[in-house]
Amino acid sequence: MSDLLTESPVGNAPDWTVSELSGALKRTVEDAFGHVRVRGEISGYRGQHSSGHAYFSLKDTNARIDAVVWKPTFNRLRLKPEEGLEVVAIGRITTFPGKSSYQIVIEQLEYAGAGAIMAMLDERKRRLAAEGLFAPERKRRPPFLPRVIGVVTSPTGAVIRDILHRLSDRFPRRVLVWPVRVQGDTCGPEVAAAIRGFNALEPGGPIPRPDVLIVARGGGSLEDLLGFSDEAVVRAAAESAIPLISAVGHETDVTLIDFAADVRAPTPTAAAEMAVPVRGELVAAIQAGGARLIGAMARAAERRRADLRGLARLLPSAETLLAVPRQRLDLASGRLPRALKANAAAHRLQLTRAEGRLSPHRLVQLVAGRRERFTLVAGRLDAALRANANAHRERIHRARERFEGQHARLGPAWRRALAERGRRLDAIGKLMGALSYRGVLARGFALVRDADGQPLRSAAAIASGQRLDIEFADGHVGAVAGEGNPGIPPVGSPLADPPPTRARGPRARAEPKGKAKDLPAARAQPTLFDD
Repeated sequence: MSDLLTESPVGNAPDWTVSELSGALKRTVEDAFGHVRVRGEISGYRGQHSSGHAYFSLKDTNARIDAVVWKPTFNRLRLKPEEGLEVVAIGRITTFPGKSSYQIVIEQLEYAGAGAIMAMLDERKRRLAAEGLFAPERKRRPPFLPRVIGVVTSPTGAVIRDILHRLSDRFPRRVLVWPVRVQGDTCGPEVAAAIRGFNALEPGGPIPRPDVLIVARGGGSLEDLLGFSDEAVVRAAAESAIPLISAVGHETDVTLIDFAADVRAPTPTAAAEMAVPVRGELVAAIQAGGARLIGAMARAAERRRADLRGLARLLPSAETLLAVPRQRLDLASGRLPRALKANAAAHRLQLTRAEGRLSPHRLVQLVAGRRERFTLVAGRLDAALRANANAHRERIHRARERFEGQHARLGPAWRRALAERGRRLDAIGKLMGALSYRGVLARGFALVRDADGQPLRSAAAIASGQRLDIEFADGHVGAVAGEGNPGIPPVGSPLADPPPTRARGPRARAEPKGKAKDLPAARAQPTLFDD
């Protein structure tokens, strides 16, 4: 009897369904932990899910809790989740009945102190260095005297005034300022967009492309400078085709853009000094170089003049040089009259011999022979021209006959070819009509597509609540899929099994059993479509 009394309270307890118990636990947990701050290390983060939500865990040395960030909240987060980052998560505790587990729904993320920020920066630095973004061979020397300087900074701060003032003192240059926010959530994306925007400018375009870039900001706390350690900023600096000078913070401040930039300046003013030389020093150096050049040229000319005078003393005099040629000229002038007379006598003898060979009779014979040869050649040429003309005339006549015969055969052949092509085209059209899915639609079938216009081939591929487009032979109808077992039509659907009827008469009893069983199954099968 005592055992029955002991067990009676348990036996009288109401029965809970699993869903009811899970709902009660969910309400209890949410009421008790409506708003919490949890500190831990992010673990298992692999980026956003295809749905846009983010799933990961928060852990410490002894425990772990599941965490979820819904898509709208993720887009508003100032601090995005990263694997191994120590954070303070602000949100509410709830349960997930599907796994009988509890989790935190995160609404805001914060760094868990300066140590967490440094750990995050160290991890990001190691990862980007492993990709080679900080390699020394990637860095380039800025131009000695750039024509245009691009500055990425706040247009209202003291930094831009310091840079312009130092450039004006050293060597005035044209400056293009890309205004950005230098701290806050949008700092990183704006700085990265500014670096890529300067690189996208076309050389020789309406806006001149800078020869060197300066990314500058004044001093600040570690949190204020986080935008310049953003991964997008580091990648944009490493990809920049224009040499880039990093001048973020004071000399003791270090950001990740300093490692990706071509040159790191301790301050924005030092960046301006690195970008251009001192104009006065250049002018003085040029003047000193010009003076040295003029002096060197004068000394070289004097040395060559002395060398020329020394060499001139070694040359023989004009009388010595002209003595031998003068003697040869005198000898030649003495032999010239006799040579002229001998040459004239030799030419006179050649003329006399040629005159003896020429006579009028000889000329007449020569002309007659040439005339006879010309007459023979003219006769042969005339005969050849007549024969060539006759041959061409005969060839043209034969070609005209062949053309007339082919023209007479062309008409019937063309008409036969057109008739054959028409028959083939009709056959192909009938075949296309037979194979087209619209013929299947005309026989009473329908084509079901999803919201993207892709055909759905099975009921299992349709989710509950999914928007559908059903195409009939005479138009389209929009629909929304309801809940139910795929492949089994809902009650009341035209495709559902008809209610059993009592057979009446001998004709009803004579119906084959196969047809009565196959009709609902055939109606329940998914429609086949032709793509």
